[in-house]
Amino acid sequence: MTKSYNQFCPVSKAVEIVGERWTPLVLREMLLGATHFNDIRRGVPLMSPALLSKRLKDLEGAGVVRRISAPGKRATEYRLTEVGEDLKPIVVALGLWGHRWLEKKLGRNELDAGYLMWDMRRRIDPTAMPGVMQGGRQVVQFDYPDAAKAMRRWWLVVEGMEVDLCQSDPGYEVNLYISAGLAAMTQVWLGDRDLLRAVADDEIVLIGDGDIRDSIGKWLKLSAFAEAAKGMEGGMAC
Repeated sequence: MTKSYNQFCPVSKAVEIVGERWTPLVLREMLLGATHFNDIRRGVPLMSPALLSKRLKDLEGAGVVRRISAPGKRATEYRLTEVGEDLKPIVVALGLWGHRWLEKKLGRNELDAGYLMWDMRRRIDPTAMPGVMQGGRQVVQFDYPDAAKAMRRWWLVVEGMEVDLCQSDPGYEVNLYISAGLAAMTQVWLGDRDLLRAVADDEIVLIGDGDIRDSIGKWLKLSAFAEAAKGMEGGMAC
């Protein structure tokens, strides 16, 4: 836990709990629905397991997180308490501030195919994918030629309401291939670039089934912060 600032100010008291390095990103992952240790870590891949474990213990001690061990199950769940859920508008506000003022300054070292795909996975809408809700399966393969070799190829497998992200070929027929520059796809994801414009400029190439290709704007949502920013621009609360 951060060393005390020894001030009675509520800002200083709050920062002692949530201002530690990585802690806001851990909270971001949990607010976006991650409840298992490995799922939280996939959202903060540069954070060591030992440090993540310590941060979760600190948050538990502060009453922000509760640990749940289900009888008969080995996996432990981490859930936000009412105190933790009350941090949502603060984390969203930080994201919106960054979206408005900072993200266009992204450097090459800040482009991360792994986090991009993990974030995209949770923003897939299976109900908007042709055939999925009728018992079908859709497989989308992503190729990032300019990413690090180990991060160039990904598969999203959608069956029912389940969306799985794979880094090895799942062995299913691919319905849609997407080849994109990592910067271009990140810009589209953040709402800074129009998808159809990027496709027209050959920065993103879509090859495959016409129905799933033509409906990509419906089943692949923008990042949660991009959507929230759009909502605020339109006068709606996020």
